[in-house]
Amino acid sequence: METNKELYEKCVAFHGHSCPGLTIGYRAALYAMELLDIENPEDEDVVCISENDACGVDGIQVLLGCSVGKGNLLFHMTGKQAFSVYNRKTGSSVRLVLNPKPGNMSREESFNYYQTCEANKMFQVKETKLEVPERARIFNTVTCSCCKEPVAESMVKVENGEFLCLDCYKAYDRFKV
Repeated sequence: METNKELYEKCVAFHGHSCPGLTIGYRAALYAMELLDIENPEDEDVVCISENDACGVDGIQVLLGCSVGKGNLLFHMTGKQAFSVYNRKTGSSVRLVLNPKPGNMSREESFNYYQTCEANKMFQVKETKLEVPERARIFNTVTCSCCKEPVAESMVKVENGEFLCLDCYKAYDRFKV
């Protein structure tokens, strides 16, 4: 097993620079691996639902092997530094929520704090709110009747018997706010 320093450097290489945000995701991934007894994530066995799209997600991708393309990295945008991690092999899951850092810290102080803080002080460990998502599916492709662009059939609307992509579909709503 690589040392934490080697793992962090892999995250930095993927992300492009070292920063407090990357460190949050890196530490969350390591903590989730510890709590869920994950050693070498394989394919789609580990799923992460991130509640933000910030720097930390890159640490999650590198260490947990989650990616949007594989369908095991999903976003439930709440604006929180929170990550729900699921181990499909064992059926276990955990939601890690970042605790507020103490006082007004500079960027460098924040970085050092996140690098050295104990994981159980850095994150609240909670039960996941969402069920583990099903494995990614592959859908047939259909052609939008309006723009003629191909689109996954799961993402079309049917109007007057014709397939319309979400860009071309005009929602019917009589109660505009």
